Amino acid sequence: MQAVVMGAGSWGTTVAKVLVDAGTPTRIWARRPELAEAINSSHENPDYLKGIPLPEALHAVSDVAEALDGADVVVLGVPSQSLRGNLEQWLPRLNDDMVFVSLAKGVETSTVMRMSEVIADVTGAAPERIAVLSGPNLAKEVAAGQPAATVIGCPDEQRAVMLQEAFSTSYFRPYTNTDVIGCELGGAVKNVIALACGMASGVGFGQNTLATIITRGLAETIRLGVAAGADVQTLAGLAGVGDLVATCCSPLSRNRTFGVALGEGKTLEEAQAATNGQVAEGVKSCSSVRALAEIHGVDVPLTDAVHQVCHEGMTVHDAIAMLLGRPRKPEIR
Repeated sequence: MQAVVMGAGSWGTTVAKVLVDAGTPTRIWARRPELAEAINSSHENPDYLKGIPLPEALHAVSDVAEALDGADVVVLGVPSQSLRGNLEQWLPRLNDDMVFVSLAKGVETSTVMRMSEVIADVTGAAPERIAVLSGPNLAKEVAAGQPAATVIGCPDEQRAVMLQEAFSTSYFRPYTNTDVIGCELGGAVKNVIALACGMASGVGFGQNTLATIITRGLAETIRLGVAAGADVQTLAGLAGVGDLVATCCSPLSRNRTFGVALGEGKTLEEAQAATNGQVAEGVKSCSSVRALAEIHGVDVPLTDAVHQVCHEGMTVHDAIAMLLGRPRKPEIR
């Protein structure tokens, strides 16, 4: 089985390394020829994973036709809001035998579609040919070979098992799950909650506040996920709680780092600089997650607050006051 990872950011590069380490022949596509050349010559990604050695068997290319030629598994490592545009450009090179694996964690702003839905919409691929990979997977830790687990979500259990084998290494343990909705929404909403946790940390609040945000953020995730058709057990697992905790607590998280900058009073542009120009998916996903919640009639106050800070000019302090001023209610009902 031949795999290609389309996207040479930190997570795309890490996943390509995992695939090669698992014994799966893999190449990686980089948009910029100079980055592909650097990966091939130095066996590291100097822009996103500097200092972490990559397998010599991993070959990088910048030509789309060369990247996709003969590929059985196409791993999509581009940001959620650019996935549709990239797929449309690549469409002439895609075929009906390819299996697609989405790495992006977000909801498309213009359509409120999950990434698997975007892939199906553009390519016409049946759901059984589309999988998602989601879990507590901070790129630098996985790339360094630190033990981690993930979830491969695919409605075709046999295909999920095939992918599980392709991604399995001594340090990276994939589990399978047929609940694609739960895997995707768990990954999308956690980015928004991580922004909220970062804002709280940037203001100077401690662990009690962070634990409260994580827990109430999980409640939002479960409400929205169940309303959209997800299995609550998925949201209590690696693609839900696991990913939420890792992203909300680690300084390696781009979304948390972005939120910290906002909490410190920085502008959106200054916060973007704090993440070294890498995409913090939650900044745009907060709007599409909120829109999806409105469609399903679900209350998502944390998501709404993050949206207002990022896109409507609300200050972090005003967002905190708004959340604390909400009517009191039972925790569970």
